[in-house]
Amino acid sequence: QVQLVESGGGLVQAGGSLRLSCAASGRTFSGYTTGWFRQAPGKDREFVAAISWSGMTTVYAESVKDRFTISRDSAKNTVYLQMNSLKPEDTAVYYCAKSPRYSRALPDFSSWGEGTQVTVSS
Repeated sequence: QVQLVESGGGLVQAGGSLRLSCAASGRTFSGYTTGWFRQAPGKDREFVAAISWSGMTTVYAESVKDRFTISRDSAKNTVYLQMNSLKPEDTAVYYCAKSPRYSRALPDFSSWGEGTQVTVSS
């Protein structure tokens, strides 16, 4: 069983940057993918980015391509989401999650953190 804790959220001006962290503890498994999702009030939870266990493969939602970067520090069991050029529409609770396969589909992710709030002011 893996425990996931997100951190790094906060309030930023449009055009600013934040770096989110997803720290994993407990059992972790080789081959698992880490994904970032977000959910705004009244909206469905949506995929943001994912990184393979090796870190060699990444995938992004079209809405965040060229602005967000997902990376990992395997020694710390931590995955990061660097968010640049933030827009008000990026405002949401951001969640990290783990999947046993390389995926961007919500049903594939079986372990979830509690989320961290990101608010982008206009």
